[in-house]
Amino acid sequence: MSIQPGDTIPDTAIQLIDGDIQPSQTGTLFAGRKVLLFGVPGAFTPTCSNKHLPGYSAHYSEFRALGTDVMCLAVNDGYVMQAWAASQQVPAGLLMLADGNASFTRALGLELDGSAFGMGLRTRRFALYAEDGVVRMVHVEAPGELRVSSAEAMLAAITAITH
Repeated sequence: MSIQPGDTIPDTAIQLIDGDIQPSQTGTLFAGRKVLLFGVPGAFTPTCSNKHLPGYSAHYSEFRALGTDVMCLAVNDGYVMQAWAASQQVPAGLLMLADGNASFTRALGLELDGSAFGMGLRTRRFALYAEDGVVRMVHVEAPGELRVSSAEAMLAAITAITH
């Protein structure tokens, strides 16, 4: 079962890309802060690179104005996520999370079997909002869509519950 509002973010090892690649723990990353986490099936894939990540980059300052940190999750290694962030000119502070073994993705219950497309186990396209490690909302996309987890949809949803 996938993570639900009211659940605590699972604490797993992850690679944090904030310029450099750093080992981290998800429990630490979500503690004491408001976080918008969005998950993508893969770095450098068309929808992820042309729409999903660019939307969050474009609206990053608006999330920050709401006191919300933004993190992007994918089942890719740290070097791929680092290269993707550089190629996408991700704004400083928008954190990239490399979940190379899909440990965090599986703990969230948001895995996707992309074997039919030669991609193996991946992260479903989603966005969640958490406060101090407790999930307040989760939006999971239907296959092939980018609507409920877009930056615009999440900005509206977070604004509605925080103001």
